[in-house]
Amino acid sequence: MVLEPLSDNPDLFLRYSDQTYEICRAVGSPACKILYDIYHMQRNEGNLIANMDKCWEEIAYIQIGDNPGRKEPGTGEINYRNVFRHLHRKGYQGILGMEHGIAGEGKEGELALIKAYREADAF
Repeated sequence: MVLEPLSDNPDLFLRYSDQTYEICRAVGSPACKILYDIYHMQRNEGNLIANMDKCWEEIAYIQIGDNPGRKEPGTGEINYRNVFRHLHRKGYQGILGMEHGIAGEGKEGELALIKAYREADAF
């Protein structure tokens, strides 16, 4: 089970990584972890790398989407090159889910999406 803090509505209970971390720690089960959605966390709290580090032990899954617009890396304000470099340095072996739209249309948009990931690749 993963818990995902969201940014869709300010009335939601679960909005911040520290809240989610505390719940996972209180449950105390390896089956209860954080789904760290970079798009939502940028909108809610920013300071992505530092906040990921604070709850690192409880992160099981990371989703990608740039802000604003929830499109591929490089279409918004998030420096995905730095984020991916940090995940590599931390030894992250989990899934990076591409939960975003595509900024362009057709084959050109798909090629631009591939290019965006290649440019964000920190290795």
